[in-house]
Amino acid sequence: MNATVRMVWWMNRLRCMSVAEIGYRVRRMARTKMARGAASRAAPAPLPGARTFHVHGAPALGPLQIDALLAEADRICAGHVVLFADRSFDVGVPTVWNRDPDSGVTGPSVFSGDIAIDNPELVGDIKHVWELNRHLHLVRLAQAWSVSGDVRWLHALEQQLRSWLDQCPPLTGPNWTSPMELGIRLINWALLWQLVGGEASTLFAGESGQRLRADWLDSIHAHCRTISRNLSRHSSANNHLIGELSGLFVAASVWPCWKASGAWMEQARRELEQQARSQYSLDGVNREQAFGYHVFAAEFLFVAGLVGQACDVAFSRTYWSVLQRALRFLRSVRDVGGHVPMVGDSDDGSVFRLDAAGSDRAAQLLALGETVFGAQPPDHPGVRWLLHALPGKRPDADPHESDTGWAFPDGGYLLFGAHFGEENEIKGMLDCGPLGYLGIAAHGHADALSMTLSVAGEQVLVDPGTYSYWQEQKWRDYFRGTSAHNTVRVDGRDQSVSGGRFMWLRKARASIERMPASPQEFDFRGSHDGYARLSDPVRHLRSVRFDAASSTLVVRDEVAAKKAHPLELFWHFAPELNVRLTSAGLHVRGKRFVLQMQASGADLKLELVRGAENPPLGWYSRCYESKEPSDVLRISTVSSAVPVECRFTITFV
Repeated sequence: MNATVRMVWWMNRLRCMSVAEIGYRVRRMARTKMARGAASRAAPAPLPGARTFHVHGAPALGPLQIDALLAEADRICAGHVVLFADRSFDVGVPTVWNRDPDSGVTGPSVFSGDIAIDNPELVGDIKHVWELNRHLHLVRLAQAWSVSGDVRWLHALEQQLRSWLDQCPPLTGPNWTSPMELGIRLINWALLWQLVGGEASTLFAGESGQRLRADWLDSIHAHCRTISRNLSRHSSANNHLIGELSGLFVAASVWPCWKASGAWMEQARRELEQQARSQYSLDGVNREQAFGYHVFAAEFLFVAGLVGQACDVAFSRTYWSVLQRALRFLRSVRDVGGHVPMVGDSDDGSVFRLDAAGSDRAAQLLALGETVFGAQPPDHPGVRWLLHALPGKRPDADPHESDTGWAFPDGGYLLFGAHFGEENEIKGMLDCGPLGYLGIAAHGHADALSMTLSVAGEQVLVDPGTYSYWQEQKWRDYFRGTSAHNTVRVDGRDQSVSGGRFMWLRKARASIERMPASPQEFDFRGSHDGYARLSDPVRHLRSVRFDAASSTLVVRDEVAAKKAHPLELFWHFAPELNVRLTSAGLHVRGKRFVLQMQASGADLKLELVRGAENPPLGWYSRCYESKEPSDVLRISTVSSAVPVECRFTITFV
């Protein structure tokens, strides 16, 4: 980021801050500078009392699961580690912890407060560095020990931890630049601590083991102290704050080894209770309006809650009710094929990885809820491992929380369709919520009144996802922009005004003007004011009707303005579908259905676009750092009054 771009970013960032936040950040910068002198300060001697949950062996696993786990552990020891959803990287033997394994750039071993993490020449892609240093893969080595009892896995763990502690001393290097990353690392350290036997582990045998234990505890103390002094506040108090508090609570509970531990634990517990209520709507939707972070934040809350249960520091019924409602929403929007719409940002970030790499995290979270709240036996491998590592009585939950729903107006989503949960399911979702959370709405997309649709468990109309946070700017702008969503763009501009990669300056506000009565007889009308900022203000109005009896969906878009404006309506289709334009309209074929669409309006131009790069259009991102071409129907016209109506008819074959 050059000096001019950085100055513009800072000006935009200041516009999103309150006076109180500016004061807070000035004080935090001063504390950061003062912390330079504390980087080499020794931690106070730990008190006795680290908690060991007396975890023995491993949960029940099948032979194939054991073989896969040990094979992955072998690959980790050979320096091949899976990061994000399923990308394997060569991280070196021994691991070079401050190096971006993709670009090869190694971050400097200097005071963390002096490192510009957005400078790829200095640190590479900081997401790659942070992902490796979450230490999700080190827990796999602990699992391998639990399954086999083979001491070579303990030796491998000792080598990995020793090298990390040597390369990443407190407040030094890129791995000390994000308090949330410290929180995730603490959670995974707590899991592996329990799986290897805690204080009684042979990992700590002998002089080298005792030194490892002492240095590890010193680092844990530095992690806790750093998090407690650098909590994300004000407009940054999103999933980062939940992650920081969760890591602090887990560490202070598992290692209550210092005089400050009790205060850290109580502060974290109290604020987690508050943040759970603040960051999830009354109907269970994460307020960042990003479904990947809906899962991510819930993972944090679950782990903290389970550690609390194991340590007899129980969270309230209200806290657990938030998670019940979050699961209800997730269960509701998930289609019969297991797909969850990719609304908002997602970087495939996981709080823990106890199952095979690339596994369905939404499915794991729902399975965890069924076990914790429904007293079901844990049949998901990741859930079995988590509850094995964190044993404790189940929480006091609300038995009246229902399983699914279709209307989530407080969170901003409505479902339409028929035969939910059945083989011939039709499930659509309409986005009528806010752009995102707090002043910068960091992970929201310009997707007001956008829609998704699946038929018989196949994705049809899709949200194309995220792709990457740090690739070329045009890709970040595209995937979070209006043209990457199933809605209308006016004058070639996004509905909301971006101020940076994780910042929106002006935010479109959607409103529900006619609430549907049911998903089967769905009759909605809504609007948003994103284009009221234009010199000739424009209001986009959308009506959506679905009739289950005829399997017909009708979407009507109109704009209210004094003058005519160029309009573009986008429909994004899943890459697997066969999509073609015909004289009668659009023809879409899936495995078990055919969808026909006819568009009506004045002087409409219909074009099918796939994989265009300048500007980008027609792309789909299944997971972080991955994109592929997909078909997009762009309907263009110039209008100020004549609506565009699209009629979709679904037929099963």
